[in-house]
Amino acid sequence: MRDFLPADKARRERVLRTIRDRYRVHGFDEIETPVMEDYDRLHAGIGGDNEKLAYNVLKRGLDADAIRAAADDPASLTDLGLRYDLTVPLARFYASHRAELPSVFRAVQIAPVWRAERPQKGRYRQFLQCDIDIIGDGTSRAEAELVTATLDTLDALGLEGGEVRVGDRRLLDAMLEAFGFPADARPGVLITLDKLDKVGPEGVTAELRERGADETAVMAVARHLDRAAAAASGSGHALTIEGIRAALPDGMPDEVVAHLAGIGDAVAAARGLRGRDAEIPLRFDPFLVRGMGYYTGTIFELAHPSVSYSLGGGGRYDGMIGRFLGQDVPAVGFSLGFERLVDLVPSGEDTVADAVVLVHDREASVDDLLALKSALVGRGARVRLEQRTKNLKALLERARADGFTAFATVAPGERDAERLEVKSLG
Repeated sequence: MRDFLPADKARRERVLRTIRDRYRVHGFDEIETPVMEDYDRLHAGIGGDNEKLAYNVLKRGLDADAIRAAADDPASLTDLGLRYDLTVPLARFYASHRAELPSVFRAVQIAPVWRAERPQKGRYRQFLQCDIDIIGDGTSRAEAELVTATLDTLDALGLEGGEVRVGDRRLLDAMLEAFGFPADARPGVLITLDKLDKVGPEGVTAELRERGADETAVMAVARHLDRAAAAASGSGHALTIEGIRAALPDGMPDEVVAHLAGIGDAVAAARGLRGRDAEIPLRFDPFLVRGMGYYTGTIFELAHPSVSYSLGGGGRYDGMIGRFLGQDVPAVGFSLGFERLVDLVPSGEDTVADAVVLVHDREASVDDLLALKSALVGRGARVRLEQRTKNLKALLERARADGFTAFATVAPGERDAERLEVKSLG
C-alpha cells in the first residue's frame, strides 16, 4: 500500500482520464460498488487463489472469550471482507439491480482492490483495477467489443503495438480430455499449465510427472507445447478458423472454434484490418489458462512488446451471476492492470495550462492575496499562495515539480491581477 506525491497523483489521474474517456465513447457506463462484500460471497469458491489472499473483517462486538472459543474455526468470526477483485462485486450488483438495467449492460468499474500479497515490483496489497464488462450477451460480439475498446485505450495512452492473446477454457478442457487426463485431474493440470510462462515447457512436463500424471498424457502435452512454442517464435497462431485449428488436436468442438474466429473477424473489421495480409493484434494461445476459477469460456491476456509481463486480461464467466440470481446470465469482462500500465505510459502534460504560484512576503494582506487568487481562479487558472523563503529557487523548483508552470511576485498592497508580472517556470 503506497502514498503518492502530487506529481505521481497528477500522472495517475491523467492516465485514468484517458481510460475513462475511451471506455465512455465505446458505450460503457461507470458504476460504483462498496469496498466490502459478504464473507460468504467472497469465499464462494469462484475467486481461485485470490480467495486465500482476501482481507477479512471481524464481526463487531466480539470479546476475548468469543475469539478464544472460535480458535478452531476463525472464519466464524468474520462476516465481511475487502473485495479482492471487481468481478464478484459486479455479479452481486447486477443480481441486485437487474430490473433497473438494460438487457445488455456495459459496465465500467475503476476502483481499488485489496489482496494480502507478498509485495514485489508491480504487485501490491492495494491496487487499482480498471474493468469493463458486458452482461447479457453470449455472442462473440461482446468479446470483440471488449477487445476493441481495450486496444483503442492502449493506443490513446501512447502504447500502440499491444496484442491480445486469446484462449478458451472449453477448448483447453477438451484438449486435456483428448490427451488422456481424467476429469478429476484436470484442475491440477490447469494449475501447472498456468506456470508455463515462468517454468517453460520442460518445467510443466516435469511437474505433471511429479503429480503422477499418465506418461502418455504428459507426452501429448509436451508435443503440443513444442508446437505452440514454435508458433510463438514466429507470428503465432492467428485468431482465424485455420490458425486455431492448426494449434489444436483433431476433434475439438466446431462451435467454440467458430466463436473465437468470430472475435477475430469482428476486431479486424473494427480496426479497419481486412484481408489475409492484415496484421490483426490477436493471437490464439491454446494453453492460456489465467488463474481465476470462474472462467467458463473465452479468456484474454494483454501483452505489449515493451514488457515481458501481461498488462491485463479477463474472460467469460457465464456461471457466476447465476449463483446470486438463480438463473445463468452470460457475462464477460476485461481488466487493465493499472499499476503496471501507468509506469509505461509516455510522459505527458499533467498540468493545467495556467498554473501560477503567487510569491508574497509575510506582511502581505490576506485580503489582497485572496482577491488576486480569486481573480486568477475565475479565469480558469490554478493558483497557489507561497510565502517567500530565503531559498526562492528551491521553492520554485518544488512548485514546478508539483505541476505549476509560472510564478509572480506580489508587491505589498497589490490587488490587481492585470498588474502582475507572470514569469514562466519552464
